[in-house]
Parts: sequence; structure tokens; C-alpha cells
Amino acid sequence: MSVLLLAFTTIFIAEMGDRTQLLSLILATQFRKPWPIIAGIFVATIANHAVAGLIGVWIGRFLTPTILDAAVGVSMIAMAVWALIPDKIDADTKTASRGAFVATLIAFFIAEIGDKTQLATIALAAGYSHSVVWIIVGTTLGMLAANIPVVLLGNVFANRLPLKAIHYGASALFTVIGIYFVVRAYMAWH
Repeated sequence: MSVLLLAFTTIFIAEMGDRTQLLSLILATQFRKPWPIIAGIFVATIANHAVAGLIGVWIGRFLTPTILDAAVGVSMIAMAVWALIPDKIDADTKTASRGAFVATLIAFFIAEIGDKTQLATIALAAGYSHSVVWIIVGTTLGMLAANIPVVLLGNVFANRLPLKAIHYGASALFTVIGIYFVVRAYMAWH
């Protein structure tokens, strides 16, 4: 699987029902200006995932390829468990007065700190440090692909999503990806 596709798929799946996707819904219904919101998501994601990518590359320098495979595999399995826990978000009234773009930029960047999509970006960048640019491009595209429909379709989109099924499907996909990397690490050790 190409690094770009792996990064895109991982973040797209992780974002389903995530707090930043819920934040997108809140911002879309509050401001009703989709393009500034989408631009804010894009800029915040690029900045956040670039930092995560650099942290991942730094961490990756200290680990062997086999340990990286094991770490990525374990982190994907942990994300499988995390995907089963639906996120909730509290509306932030402090950013609402700043306009759609600035409010989205600030809220999205802060919401992404320590989020599963940021941690996945760190893990992917650690495992594929030679392709960190493609990791950042893929994770950003995955984030946009998951959030743009929410911004454009607002409440209609949220009310029609089978979130429980999405969480189970995401968990299953993360488990498969995680097992693949753990098995790859195991085979390298033996």
C-alpha cells in the first residue's frame, strides 16, 4: 500500500465520529459559511500534522524498522479500541466572535492536539520518515475528505450517518492494519 494511500485511509477512518468532525458540524451550523470553515480546517490540519510529522520523524530516528513496525501495529490496534469510544465536544463560545475562518483555525488546531488523528500521523511519520511529506499530504487529504461533507451538508449529514456501524467498521480496519504491522515485525524478528 502506498504511503499516501495508507496515510489518507488511516486518517479518513479515524476521523469518522471524531471530535473534530463534530466540531466541523458545530461550526457549519453556527456560521453557515462553508468555504472559510474548510479553509480553516485545511490550514489547521496542515500546521498540526506538519508538527506531528516532524515529531514522528524525530522519534523514528531512535527506533529500528522492526520496532517501528511493531509500534505502528500496536498504535493501530490501540486506535481500533479508541474508535469504539465515540467522541463528544463542548461548544467553545470564545472563538465564535472571531469569524468562521479564524474560529475554525483556532478551534481545529487545539482540538487536534493529542487527538487520535494526530497520534496516527506521528506513528506513520515515525514508520515512514523517508516519506514524511506524503504522510502529511495524505493525512491532510484524509482529514478534508472526512470533514468537507460534514461542513457542506451540516445537520442533514449528521442525522443520516450510522455512527455506531462506522465506529465498528473503523475499529475492524484499524485492527487489520495493526495486525499486518505486528505480523511484519514478528516475521522480521524470527
